[in-house]
Amino acid sequence: QVQLVESGGGSVQAGGSLRLSCAGSGYISSNRCMGWFRQAPGKEREGVASIYTGGDSTSYADSVKGRFTISQDNAKNTVYLQMNSLKPEDTAIYYCARGRPSPRGCRPELADLWYSWGQGTQVTVSS
Repeated sequence: QVQLVESGGGSVQAGGSLRLSCAGSGYISSNRCMGWFRQAPGKEREGVASIYTGGDSTSYADSVKGRFTISQDNAKNTVYLQMNSLKPEDTAIYYCARGRPSPRGCRPELADLWYSWGQGTQVTVSS
């Protein structure tokens, strides 16, 4: 059974940085997608970043391009999200997810492709 555990959330001031980690277990296949999503109160879940475990191809939401970086350590089954220049609008619960790639790669906007989720970690950015 796939298990994903996020850590690294917290409270920071605007302009600060955080690094989220997602430790995975219970799976073997390496050619999958790992993604970070977030959901703020009263808003829909948003795909933030994704990475293909078989080749390091990444994608980002426009709102975080240039500020967030997704990376992975396959030996540790861990995916990271480095978040710099944080803004109050980045405040949300951040979730890690594992999914399968589409013919066009990892697609956070296609909900049916994501089948395992972590419990989430809170990120709060104050102005």
